Amino acid sequence: MTRPTGRPDAASPATALRAPAPGWATEADVVVVGSGVAGLTVALRCAAAGAKVTVVTKARLDDGSTRWAQGGIAAALGEGDTPEQHLDDTLVAGAGLCDERAVRTLVTEGPDAVRRLIATGARFDADDDTGEILLTREGGHHRRRIAHAGGDATGAEISRALVEAVRAAGIDTVENALVLDLLKDGSGRTAGVTLHVMGEGQRDGVGAVRAGAVVLATGGMGQIFSATTNPPVSTGDGVALALRAGAEVSDLEFVQFHPTVLWLGPEAEGQQPLVSEAVRGEGAHLVDADGVRFMQGQHELAELAPRDIVAKGIMRRMRERGAEHMYLDARHFGARMWERRFPTILAACRAHGIDPVTEPIPVAPAAHYASGGVRTDLRGRTTVPGLYACGEVACTGVHGANRLASNSLLEGLVFAERIAEDITAGADGPARPAAPPERPYADVPGEAPLLASEARCEIQHIMTQGAGALRSAESLARAADRLERVHDDAVAQLRRDGKTAEPGVETWEATNLHLVARVLVAAALRREETRGCHWREDRPERDDAAWRRHLLVTLRPDGALDVRATDSEAFPPSTTPRTETESRP
Repeated sequence: MTRPTGRPDAASPATALRAPAPGWATEADVVVVGSGVAGLTVALRCAAAGAKVTVVTKARLDDGSTRWAQGGIAAALGEGDTPEQHLDDTLVAGAGLCDERAVRTLVTEGPDAVRRLIATGARFDADDDTGEILLTREGGHHRRRIAHAGGDATGAEISRALVEAVRAAGIDTVENALVLDLLKDGSGRTAGVTLHVMGEGQRDGVGAVRAGAVVLATGGMGQIFSATTNPPVSTGDGVALALRAGAEVSDLEFVQFHPTVLWLGPEAEGQQPLVSEAVRGEGAHLVDADGVRFMQGQHELAELAPRDIVAKGIMRRMRERGAEHMYLDARHFGARMWERRFPTILAACRAHGIDPVTEPIPVAPAAHYASGGVRTDLRGRTTVPGLYACGEVACTGVHGANRLASNSLLEGLVFAERIAEDITAGADGPARPAAPPERPYADVPGEAPLLASEARCEIQHIMTQGAGALRSAESLARAADRLERVHDDAVAQLRRDGKTAEPGVETWEATNLHLVARVLVAAALRREETRGCHWREDRPERDDAAWRRHLLVTLRPDGALDVRATDSEAFPPSTTPRTETESRP
């Protein structure tokens, strides 16, 4: 680590979190923020090309969202399957808003990317006799193309393999660190990040890592809702950082609610156990309290319809029956199959007093995946030069209005490789940060208070009630008003008492959640239709003529949101300078 010889680059005062000035600094070629499949793949590929990489992660290296992925990773690996068929299923699931070029990139490069992941050390379940990778089906897929590991522990196995590879490569890592804001040089190009390291040690408290390339791989924002499958660290930090840095975000209204999350009671909050779609892929049935399979007749694939359709089917049946949940019945699997194929889910159910071998599993939809995020091109480049994004934090155009099951791990893998190639492709390797401007990084002045840690729970309740799986103009307007009051109360206190909440992890997270919530609600209010996982009760029909287009959102220096619609389902060109002709039309 090097101590700063000059002043670190300054984030824009009106669009940065209040934080102490950095007390230490270090340098790298590339800073990767996040340690899931996307982040660690970028780190490994950049390091292999000779770049000096620093990985910053909010908890431990293996503590991100990837480790919770149960079902698997989708790719056309099986006999008779083709990338074209995978593309067709993805486009259907995306409800008219997928970028076909991005999807084609995913499905054609995906199989080899999975093979390279295996070469890195990931061990997928295989046939004992032939050694062929075992494949299963999930919702929206017309073929068996989901590779899995440990039965239902695919994410944990991928995380294990990548973490071991990163440690073996000697890549610099900073664990238990929350990244705060992007640093820019005098020309507005990325020059690193500020971060706060929790705990004791040489790098403790707020510091800075200067680098010419920053890759956001921070995962999702599921903690914006009261009940989610996401881990506690998923507080939308990457999207919030990007917004404050001036980047565009898109499609944030499309939050996927997983249809089958273990129902733990009406008061349950926080991370909830997921019951993988692969359970339905192996033949489990969705039934109501009378044992009626209510998804039959609603879609040709019944329980294996795309997730938005299944979630809506469950919600409708719950309303019809006045019930708080439905059931997933897989008793016909028998004990041996449960223990061999779904040991993680079996253990989670039994830990909560439910034995799926002998009784149906109570399930209900819960917030699961953000299909939108920081807008990128096909190389992972955002609208801020030098800033990249991949994985759930990014919006590549692959998912459209609704992610196809098990495409998330593949997207993180494929676009991570593309980002690494882009960063290291220059003749001189990764870009080095320019000299910092002669101005200090200090406590942020002005009208930008931090929210108290208690605001997190309030934001979650506001979003669950007003912008959850079922939305309307009335519920969204109410949510917008309540979110505005949360901010106004903090501003009033700052003006009255000259005080704001103390800088710290909990207040930074609450402030990030609030910003992301505002963007989601603004986009959901603007999109006056039902499409994919955006379900407007007051606008129940899909409207291609008016709304087959994306919403792009930026944050103004005064804190207001700029929301504009694209002209079509295609993203406009990025403002990032191009070295090739791969920008979007």
